[in-house]
Amino acid sequence: MQRPLFFLLILSTFSAAAQRSLDVQGHRGCRGLMPENTIPAMRKAQDLGVTTLEMDIAISQDKQPLLSHDPFLNADFVYRPDGSAIPKAEEKNYRIYGMPYREVRRYDVGSHGNPKFPRQQKLKTYKPLLAEVIDSAEAYARRKHLALPRYNIETKVSPEGDNQFHPAPEEFVQLLMPVLVTKKVLDRVTIQSFDPRTLEVVHRLYPAVQTALLVENIKGLEYNLKRLTFKPSIYSPAYKLVTPDLVQSCHQQGVKVIPWTVNSAAEINKLIEQQVDGVITDYPDLLSAK
Repeated sequence: MQRPLFFLLILSTFSAAAQRSLDVQGHRGCRGLMPENTIPAMRKAQDLGVTTLEMDIAISQDKQPLLSHDPFLNADFVYRPDGSAIPKAEEKNYRIYGMPYREVRRYDVGSHGNPKFPRQQKLKTYKPLLAEVIDSAEAYARRKHLALPRYNIETKVSPEGDNQFHPAPEEFVQLLMPVLVTKKVLDRVTIQSFDPRTLEVVHRLYPAVQTALLVENIKGLEYNLKRLTFKPSIYSPAYKLVTPDLVQSCHQQGVKVIPWTVNSAAEINKLIEQQVDGVITDYPDLLSAK
């Protein structure tokens, strides 16, 4: 009986999403299916019909924005150029901000898979530059006659990481945003962060660019919105924090709600019923009609 119920939930999700133009965001591309934050992950997400490619940005020693969730090379799935494993106890010695990009690129981030995601395809790939990812996604969309993607770009910063794992917020934004300007995608970009500081810089320098406040605390909407001097375009809480009242309160203030990271058809369907504006998922195939 479980299998028919699962597919009924999927069909219900499709129907509700289609009616409301849900923003389906592939988390780190599609981490559940392909190596995270890589070009293959982004292309797979595009094939699955996502609206938005979600990704994380780190900065290399030579000041180049690249895709990486962690500010170091994560020993769970990153392997050295010679194929050997990085000892878990040593992974923070491999700081991306302490390595030139040409060195970062040599590390294999996909051949061994991620043990947390058994469906993830194993293939040899690398951490790409943001500029390369955008070029690839734009060209792939045109070649495949797909809609040009939106980009939801997280600035991976924290006060304790300033000038050790990443530049301070002002410099981080000054390195990130020119890439997006050069690639002419600003009108399809959201900058998101748990740390309000980069959002403040983006809003000051690029007020027309969408911003999203990421939230995982339980202090509530009012508290979190007061962490910013302006109202963000999107409130992006952990999905378990979403309630109908939260969604209604955000919408009354003109703020969209896009929760992270929801990985079951049942939970996606529940969020859609609560009138969220989008979902961020490791498994965009749950929402693909293809």
